Amino acid sequence: MNKLSRFLKQSPSILIVALLLALGCTNSKKKVSIYAESDVPQLQFAVEEIRSQLLEKGIEFEISEEDKADIVLAILSEPGEIKAEGFQLLKNEDRIEVLGADAAGAMYGGLELSEQIRIGGLDGVQEKTINPYMERRGTKFNIPLDVRTPSYTDVSDVAQKNIAEMWNFDFWKEYIDNLARYRYNYISLWNLHPFPSMVRVPGFEDVALDDVLRSTHQFDEHYNTNGWGFCSPEILANPDTLIKISMDEKIEFWKKVMAYGKSRNIDFYVVTWNIFVHGAKGKYGITDRAENPVTTDYFRKSVKQMFVTYPDLAGIGLTTGENMYDYSFEEKENWALETYGKGVLDAAAEMPDRKFTFIHRQHMAAADKISEVFKPLIDNENIEFIFSFKYAKAHVMSATEQPYHTEFVKNLEEHGGLKTIWTLRNDDNFYYRWGAPDFVREFIKNIPHNVSRGYYYGSDQWVWGREFTSKNPEIPRQIEIVKHWYHWMMWGRLGYDPNMTNDEFVAILQARYPGVDAWKLFTAWQEASMTYPTTTGFHWGSLDFMWYIEGCKGREQFTKTETEFHDVNCFIDVKPHQLAGFQYIPDYVKMTIAGESTDLKTPLEVAQMLHQSADNALSLLQDLNSGDNRELELTLHDLKTMSLLGKYYAHKIAGSTHLAMYRETKDKKFQTQSVAELEEALKFWKIYTETAMQEHINPIWTNRVGYVDWVKAIEWAKQDIEIAKSN
Repeated sequence: MNKLSRFLKQSPSILIVALLLALGCTNSKKKVSIYAESDVPQLQFAVEEIRSQLLEKGIEFEISEEDKADIVLAILSEPGEIKAEGFQLLKNEDRIEVLGADAAGAMYGGLELSEQIRIGGLDGVQEKTINPYMERRGTKFNIPLDVRTPSYTDVSDVAQKNIAEMWNFDFWKEYIDNLARYRYNYISLWNLHPFPSMVRVPGFEDVALDDVLRSTHQFDEHYNTNGWGFCSPEILANPDTLIKISMDEKIEFWKKVMAYGKSRNIDFYVVTWNIFVHGAKGKYGITDRAENPVTTDYFRKSVKQMFVTYPDLAGIGLTTGENMYDYSFEEKENWALETYGKGVLDAAAEMPDRKFTFIHRQHMAAADKISEVFKPLIDNENIEFIFSFKYAKAHVMSATEQPYHTEFVKNLEEHGGLKTIWTLRNDDNFYYRWGAPDFVREFIKNIPHNVSRGYYYGSDQWVWGREFTSKNPEIPRQIEIVKHWYHWMMWGRLGYDPNMTNDEFVAILQARYPGVDAWKLFTAWQEASMTYPTTTGFHWGSLDFMWYIEGCKGREQFTKTETEFHDVNCFIDVKPHQLAGFQYIPDYVKMTIAGESTDLKTPLEVAQMLHQSADNALSLLQDLNSGDNRELELTLHDLKTMSLLGKYYAHKIAGSTHLAMYRETKDKKFQTQSVAELEEALKFWKIYTETAMQEHINPIWTNRVGYVDWVKAIEWAKQDIEIAKSN
């Protein structure tokens, strides 16, 4: 064991970062040789990452053609206990070996080595063995391909500003490279009906769409939450050509993107909602009716042709639901089998040496019955049939335990061997740089592992493309997963290795921001970010249109307010998440009047939790200075903004609780307390708005809750006080 290893085993964790950074300045070697197989792109990517860190440390390097180099990246011929995508990082005196079970594992090991060099230099490299916890770690990407083939998110600012980016290879290259660094291994592209923008279907050639269009039509604020109306005549009648491109060029573009993904161990899947026929409706007699044989034939051939056209496409998925309400379960699933199912079977028959994945969302349908219908796919040795389940509804930032999957998991276990990918939806955090590793780690560990094939993480209310909300952006604007690097990194890295420690996160922060106290930054970041799960755990609107925390907004059918603002009455009426451990305000009132007690956190205790997290973060932020680091400056600003939002909700929850007590008891002291708390809430909403708008644009138009306008919400927050003052 070397001196560093002995020290790390004996020393308190708080000293690790300082030691590693010191070692990084005193590398014992000034020149190293690196060996990796040159024809394996995953290994070459890792080598480039290692080389860049060696250069940062002032260490010269050379590429060796011999596997006796100082640093060796290799694929094990007999992996033994190392599983697919796993690796061993070994250090023997001055020689470092990265051994992967496969090319992906060797790449991840190389990325681990690169990170360790960045943190502690060559002398700080530590041995490590990791096997992936979740096999598949993906992103949910609602992709706005064209006004004629919209995604579920298209009627929003974020989608409209990102249509052209979807056809920009530089965007995908940067996106894919960063996903690999974060340990993701697939991208799921979600669109209502992508085929006309991606493939030319035999017998339906005229469906294929040249060029990339958007609409100049003045969109409405709200559209149907089932995806209806996105291709209305007035929208399609006002086109604007963004990119001149033929269908052949489109196909070559996506082939290139998928091949690049493959070189970084990133697979592509395409997932649809049904039955939508945007871009194809009316051509050849195609309609959105399941009983139309032309439609059935078109979909079946489209699915097969996707695999024929794209050799690197890993799989396809579907939902039977949003536009099939007037069909029975049997009719929907039979149609899905006749179209998507048989399309995959056709592709498998034509390409017997290829593996296919078929994803069926368990959405508005039962898993056991679905598995019976799709038995021909389940029995096919070249097809992997897996389910998809919305694990935390629309809000992963709510509670680390979720209640919705119990029957579904039981269903899977009774039909032995069936697995699921979990949909992890973040429809809460879009603006600010969020990051709470303790929450994410516990959340991932609580997912039922025995039936899991993995997860995909993303949003229906946001397109994680190129950011557009910064007032003083980089040029070109950052892609979202770079702006929110810490957020996306932790959901990928902890899915790969949920035992990744807080010490490791702190070391990463220290290396990225050398002039800051990384422990204070880590703690402030986590405390500020807890505004989201604490608030949403208490004030639970399960679906995306019900609740958006950064704007205190939802749709009228949920908020019961004309403004769609979640007012004090809404905060009284809406129940907490089932497993958050929080008490419902009306139950608290009854309990208090009856002189009883509870093991749950009372509403006033929840308010205090929010105060404590926000105050801790704000206190730590006073000691943190960004220096001349613009990214750190923006990060600290976001942490302050999230903390102020937490203060607002703390006062609002307390004010709502006192108002409910007043209404039940008629005791004026509770009304006085309520008004005082809501006046404080208004004060903090104003400060939150002022602070947020220093760096972020306002308002924005979203597809699920409409216009989010912090300034207008000041008047709505004032109305809470008037509600409390009235009888």
